[in-house]
Amino acid sequence: MQFLPPLKPARLLKRYKRFLADVVTPEGEEFTLHCANTGAMTGCATPGDTVWFSTSDSATRKYPHSWEITQTQTGAFICVNTLRANQLVKEAIESKAIPELNGYSVLKSEVKYGAERSRIDFMLQAEDRRNCYIEVKSVTLAELEYGYFPDAVTERGQKHLRELMGVAASGDRAVVLFAVLHSAITRFSPARHIDPKYAQLLNEAQKKGVEILAYKAELSADNMTLIEPLPVVLTPEITTE
Repeated sequence: MQFLPPLKPARLLKRYKRFLADVVTPEGEEFTLHCANTGAMTGCATPGDTVWFSTSDSATRKYPHSWEITQTQTGAFICVNTLRANQLVKEAIESKAIPELNGYSVLKSEVKYGAERSRIDFMLQAEDRRNCYIEVKSVTLAELEYGYFPDAVTERGQKHLRELMGVAASGDRAVVLFAVLHSAITRFSPARHIDPKYAQLLNEAQKKGVEILAYKAELSADNMTLIEPLPVVLTPEITTE
C-alpha cells in the first residue's frame, strides 16, 4: 500500500473525543485531524509523538486530514488507522504474500455468516477446496516486544471467535489473522491481562480447528506492506519489568 502523496508529519498535542486530535506542523500550523481508531490506542497517542497524516481532497469533509501513523519518541512506527488492516491483508492475499492463504481463485469481502449474524472480513473460495473464512484484527498494543490484542475488552471480538468456531465445526476453514501494525513487536499473544475472556476463547478456538496467524507490516510514511509471519504465543508469561 503506497501513500500518494506521501504522508506529512506533525507533532501530537492531544487526542480527544476518540475521533479527533490536535497537532502542530514543523512550520507551526495548528489544526485538528480525524482519527479513525476508536480504541484505547494505548502507547500510540502520547503528546509529543510524531503524527503522519494524509489529506483528502473532498470538499465535504469537516476534517480533511487523517491520522495514519504514529512515530513514537522512541522511534517505533505504528499504523493507527484501523481501516488499513483489511486493506493490507487483501493486498497480501492477492499478491500471494501469505502462503497459508494461497490457492484460492475468489476473494469476497463482508460476507454474512454465522449464528450471531456477523460479517466475515474475507471469504476465499476455490473449486477444489473448502471455503476459507478470515477475520482480521489490527494489533498496535506493544509491551516488552509482545503485540497484544485486544487493547480493551471486546465483546465483538469474542463473538467473532464463537462464529469462527462454528465455521470450523461445519467443515470449512476458519482463520483469525492478526495484522501487526507496530514496528517494535516481534511476537503476538492475546491480551489475557486486559480481556481474559477473549484469551480463553482464542485458546478454545485453536483447539477446535480455528487457525491463528500473525503477520507483521513494514511501515513508513511512503508505504505499508505485510512482510513476515510472527510467532503466536497463546500463554505468555506476563511480567511487570
